Amino acid sequence: MSPAPTTPRAAGAAPRPGEGGTRKSSVKSPRSRAREFALQGLYQHLVGGGDAAAIDVFTRELQGFAKADAAHFDALLHGCIELADDLDALIVPLLDRRLADISPIERGCMWIGAYEFLKCPDVPWRVVLNECIELAKDFGGTDGHKYVNAVLNGLAPQLRAPEVAADRARVRAAKGRDAT
Repeated sequence: MSPAPTTPRAAGAAPRPGEGGTRKSSVKSPRSRAREFALQGLYQHLVGGGDAAAIDVFTRELQGFAKADAAHFDALLHGCIELADDLDALIVPLLDRRLADISPIERGCMWIGAYEFLKCPDVPWRVVLNECIELAKDFGGTDGHKYVNAVLNGLAPQLRAPEVAADRARVRAAKGRDAT
């Protein structure tokens, strides 16, 4: 993996995958890379109102895209933009502020999480949650990841009820065994 560019980003420019870098390992899975590129595209869409097809073409030409899961990127970018109103409708009841006051990075992370909860049952809910938190840490504001965590933790039981309940029951059972 090549190092992140050393030149600063222009104000308002989309985040570049690899910037920030709070992850412990520099080796990222193709799906994690897809989420990074999708977040960049969603940022462009949210800030500039860009067309999904044009954003897609632009993003595929970026350095490092070949290492991303292109099918997952397609699903996330196009799916989030197509379902934007539905995703916002799921997110808004969990917010403590107006949707317009949410940063585009946090909103993009929440869109990705909500979309994966809805449309990617092969991705465990905890993986979705952790990946979105990491995206918010890497690209968002100082405590933005905490907000993304709170909203997606509230959304998961609604959208993945059986999986979340089973997972939490396993955790409780494990804690019960540890207490004895």
